[in-house]
Amino acid sequence: MKRLFLKTSLYVILILISLEVIVRILHLAKDSPTRYIDEHKVEKWVPNQEGYSVTGNRRQNFSKFYINNSGYNSYREFTPLKEKVEIALVGDSFIEGFHQNYYNSIGKKIENRLEGVEVYEYGYAGYDLADQLHLIYAYKNQFDLIDHVILGFKFENDLTRGEYHVMQDRMHLESPLYRNARKIKLLVYIQNIGVLDPVRQLVSQLMSFGKPKTIISEEIVIKESIKAKHLSYIENFKSLIEIYGFDKKRFVFLLDTNTTPQIFLNYLENNDFKYIDTFRVLSKSSKPTTLIYDRHWNNHGRSIIATLIVDYLTSL
Repeated sequence: MKRLFLKTSLYVILILISLEVIVRILHLAKDSPTRYIDEHKVEKWVPNQEGYSVTGNRRQNFSKFYINNSGYNSYREFTPLKEKVEIALVGDSFIEGFHQNYYNSIGKKIENRLEGVEVYEYGYAGYDLADQLHLIYAYKNQFDLIDHVILGFKFENDLTRGEYHVMQDRMHLESPLYRNARKIKLLVYIQNIGVLDPVRQLVSQLMSFGKPKTIISEEIVIKESIKAKHLSYIENFKSLIEIYGFDKKRFVFLLDTNTTPQIFLNYLENNDFKYIDTFRVLSKSSKPTTLIYDRHWNNHGRSIIATLIVDYLTSL
């Protein structure tokens, strides 16, 4: 019995080592860059990292990223000057572009269409409007030199708070435990393809066993109506603008009017906030504009967005 146990343990270890080697050789698991908080309390990636972003259980998407000196995924460094024309793209993972090779990003596509223009991509997964405006405020001297600033915006995600603070949940991913776990590529791979989801659900159920369940009554749902939520988000928007400022001459939102409430669109228009609508052009495309397995733009979608931004800028 003891020999059987030892042999089984040895085989399991050898199998796991073999799988780890296979995952590394075939590069099935994504590389995870390290994040940090800089001296201005801006969350970003540690500069000068590079690697590959992998999505799907068969490398459905495989792209290279490069973190520049400013801490963002970009093919160029950010060196704005009064003598140059620059465009800043600020936003979340859609601007960050880990789903696309960094040298074929939206910014690069824009530069290919606008001669003599430099595009700086301040994209970071999870950025909401508070993150974006705090970034611009913290690096005011840099952004004051940039001619056009385009902010990627999603109403449902970006206005849940009215003032910036560091998101500790994201920074917990840089704890020694998580860092060491990311070094095991087999673990990263099986997590990305959802193998560990049932385990997490089971742990969650065990942790909640015996605790009273919160029942949301119809009355509470009515009180927390969608309209009330939208109004609270608009108040958060007002708060962020008041705290961090907003240059209406140079700043413009990039948003989907199909998923943005009309009440907020009316507010933007009535208060002279400019926006570029992505819905109209993306919905007219005869080809898919997003990836198969999530809603991020694919290469075709990114080309459309780049053209949309170029058309907007040339119309000014």
